[in-house]
Amino acid sequence: MHAPPRRECVVLVLLQALWPLFALIVGGYVLRRKGFPGDEFWPTAERLNYFILFPALLFSSLATAPLDNPALPRLALAVLLGLGIGWLALLLARRTLGWSAARFGAISQGILRFNTYLGLAAVGALFGKDGLALAALMLALMVPTVNLMSVWALTAERGVSLKGLLLPMAKNPLILACLAGAAYNLCGLGLGGGVERLFNLLAVTSLPLGLLCVGAALRPQELSGEVPALAWNCALRLLAMPLLAYVVTRVLGLSGMESTVLILFFALPTAPTAYVLTRQLGGDSHLMAGIITLQTLLAAGSLLVVLAMV
Repeated sequence: MHAPPRRECVVLVLLQALWPLFALIVGGYVLRRKGFPGDEFWPTAERLNYFILFPALLFSSLATAPLDNPALPRLALAVLLGLGIGWLALLLARRTLGWSAARFGAISQGILRFNTYLGLAAVGALFGKDGLALAALMLALMVPTVNLMSVWALTAERGVSLKGLLLPMAKNPLILACLAGAAYNLCGLGLGGGVERLFNLLAVTSLPLGLLCVGAALRPQELSGEVPALAWNCALRLLAMPLLAYVVTRVLGLSGMESTVLILFFALPTAPTAYVLTRQLGGDSHLMAGIITLQTLLAAGSLLVVLAMV
């Protein structure tokens, strides 16, 4: 019989998988600070990635994913149960503490949203193509759910119509790519004739560019003035949420890779795009920028700890 892998070996494997991802984030921050290749480059690169490259990755992953997997209902239940418990806890905290919609929107996005670029890059490094297909299935459920929660949280005081809630999701290229990939898969057409190769090339471009853009968007100057709120928000997102995901995976009996990918997504720092949504809907953008920056910096250590524990 083979001896079980030692904890030190597991940590080394995780470190080798994760440090290049954070090196790209640091590289993006340094390049932006140095003004290379120019301030106008980063918004354009982010739009290119958000509207074309990253949707191509999601589409191709879902178009070839095993949608007939009997574990899918259990996986969907795990995702929605974890997010639902987190959302109910946030609603209770808002009622108790009396947060305004502007503050509640930033806090809830900090706890519920996740950095998809970093998540898929980490899953790909750890599990390869099978992991990416599983992660894409989870994203098909998580992206529309957290977007709906985020819009509602930011507009809770002034009210919002059903159209106002659903319209941002109907325009979201990540959600559209997930739906299109699943529909294409169900049609049984396959990605032949070089199409899969094309999507693979787009996907390979997406993740490193996305991580560079994450680094370029960091705002360390926004960390002042909200230290207590930033500290407990980071603790809840980076430690409490993966613990919640772990409990859910044990209760539902998910497999090893399914459990690890779900816990990983619940342990990710929040999404940089949360800042854009917060500004558009009148939320506390100063707090949101601080949450994004501090969570991303701390995740370099917390992800390693959480995954090693798993």
